[in-house]
Amino acid sequence: MTSIFRTAMGEDAFARLHPELQRRFSVGLASGEMCVGRGAMDRIWHGRGPTRHLVRPFLALGGTRNILLPRTGRQVPFTIENVPYLDSYGRETVTFVRTFRLPGGPRRFDATMVNGPAGGRIVDYLGTHQHLASELLLFAEPDGSLLIRSGEHRFREGPVDVRVPEFIGGDAEVRESFDERAGRFRISVRVANRYIGPLFGYEGSFTATYARVRDCGVRPGLRPLREEARA
Repeated sequence: MTSIFRTAMGEDAFARLHPELQRRFSVGLASGEMCVGRGAMDRIWHGRGPTRHLVRPFLALGGTRNILLPRTGRQVPFTIENVPYLDSYGRETVTFVRTFRLPGGPRRFDATMVNGPAGGRIVDYLGTHQHLASELLLFAEPDGSLLIRSGEHRFREGPVDVRVPEFIGGDAEVRESFDERAGRFRISVRVANRYIGPLFGYEGSFTATYARVRDCGVRPGLRPLREEARA
């Protein structure tokens, strides 16, 4: 058994990632490792002009479920926790819980990831209740960095399972690399709507430490409050 990210990318593509990225995205039940990244986001931004006013209510609403970031900032201390576990449906799951220590109090952006049923992609559940699910496609870039693009977004609650319309959805692009000179991971996230433009994003850098999952476990508050069966 390999990590969910290696499975989604395939052996050849995964092997083209920088070795430090390979280790970070090998966190899983097979490796027995978890990873915690600590650093700072150089900036957290929202779309400008009319876009800012249009998306502000959605960002505020998402913030109540640890989805999206309702505030902006610079040099914001940042932590990301990647911990693997089996969810209540027996699926290997990896947390992507990001904490941004903004003025006025910390804000979280939670995600939990599993392999998609069709292979070749990840299903990214967002927030504390996994109401939103996004398909993620992962690519190895020529310089060894990782590019992640979102595909279809779905809203799921009870019997409801609907595709999020494009005019209110956001397409995410994540780039993660390893800076050998600085000894740090660098990340850039951009979410945009194809009709109204950039919505929000952040960029910065962090270092990573690893630990054995069996020694640390999954700390309280890291797993979502509700788990969605549909992938």
